[in-house]
Parts: sequence; structure tokens; C-alpha cells
Amino acid sequence: MKVVLLQDVKSLGKKDDIVNVSDGYARNYLFPRKLAAEATAGKLNEISDKKSSLENKKKKELEEAKALAERLSKIELVIKTKAGVNGKLFGSITGKDIAELIKQKHKIEIDKKKIVLDDAIKALGTQDVEVKVYPEVSAKIKVTVTEE
Repeated sequence: MKVVLLQDVKSLGKKDDIVNVSDGYARNYLFPRKLAAEATAGKLNEISDKKSSLENKKKKELEEAKALAERLSKIELVIKTKAGVNGKLFGSITGKDIAELIKQKHKIEIDKKKIVLDDAIKALGTQDVEVKVYPEVSAKIKVTVTEE
């Protein structure tokens, strides 16, 4: 019997998957627990519509992310801060500082968690900082730290 899973079922499949199961398993376990529904033509159409709309939404988000990454890659930030004699900063520049500066100067909202820094910036100079915009889309921002 073909059924459409309404929830994730361990060792059987994920939500909206169409699977073949025995009649008894479907009637005695899956249907009473509302884990699956019979795969009728209407249900199959509904699932395909849902999948296509989800695909379109993901495509649109990916295109928006690529456009944002392109805008971000053109950004060069200059941060002025106090530094010691050897060019070592008093304090450090973190992802939060970079995100706030991008928001102030370029009016682009970026979550501080999406800014990838191995360690906080603790010295004067120029560094390329990666910003993860979308799971497979990232941009590099040039950050220059100068003495105040």
C-alpha cells in the first residue's frame, strides 16, 4: 500500500515522502497514530504543489542571497580605534562590531553570527572577513583597522 508520511517516521522516511508499506502496518500503526495518510491522487497533487512552491521559494532566497553577497563584496570598512605602540589594539574588533558598522554605514542588516572570524581582530592592518549570507553563498569584506 502506498502512503504519504505526515510526520517523520524513524526507519521509514521523512514528512511528505511517498513510501510502500504493508497493509497491516499502515492500518494498524501509521493511520491510527496519524503518521501517514493513504496516497490518493488529491494527496499526491497537494504534495507536488507544496514541493514546487518550496523549491521556488528556495530559488528566490538563493538569488536574493547572491545579490546581497555581491553588494557586500564591494564594501570596504575602515575602523578607527586606539592602539598601543606595536600596533596592538586596546580591546578587539569582533563580529558584532563589524555587523553594527555595516548597518550604520551601508544600511544592510547582517547577523553577527554570520560573520566568520577565526579570532577577534587584535592588531592594526587590513583583513578579509568572510560573511556567510546563505548556506552556499558567502562574501568577503575588506576590513581595515587604523589608529585613532
